[in-house]
Amino acid sequence: MKKILILCAFAIGFLGLTAMSLQQQPEFKFDKETYDFGKIPQGKPVSVDFKFTNVGEEPIIITNVESTCGCTVPEYTKTPIKKGESGVIKVTYNAAAAMPFSKAITIKSNAKTPVKSLYIKGEVVTK
Repeated sequence: MKKILILCAFAIGFLGLTAMSLQQQPEFKFDKETYDFGKIPQGKPVSVDFKFTNVGEEPIIITNVESTCGCTVPEYTKTPIKKGESGVIKVTYNAAAAMPFSKAITIKSNAKTPVKSLYIKGEVVTK
């Protein structure tokens, strides 16, 4: 019986420490996670800033930001973002082909959600 009580106490302690460490991890809070450009003229690149704040306790370190194709170029804050500070992920879409588009941008970081996606969409129309 004593071994069972010790095992239960150990399990509860482990779960408590795990929950506390998850609360201390950095975490993104984006103003928006999807942006609709609407109709845009062909041949005119468009950009949007995805602003975020670190609502966690530890600094966010973004290790990589990638898009689904070469027509979408992300730029991002490369320095660690401390608790309460803000950063930006700027996404530029090259509107070369006249057609509707929907693109995902993947963020990899040390945040509680280590892989996060942002989305852009719209329609490129001929001039």
